Amino acid sequence: MIGVGRTKLYELVASGEIEAIKLGKSTRITIASLQKLVMRQREPE
Repeated sequence: MIGVGRTKLYELVASGEIEAIKLGKSTRITIASLQKLVMRQREPE
């Protein structure tokens, strides 16, 4: 959805930029956290 690889995704989760939820053995990323990440990246600096 955001065009990043697995390693970068794990970095974003570890840094707290993306929210991850554990469901049993699976780790899921919420759509809302991806949308927030995209909106933060679009904001002018």
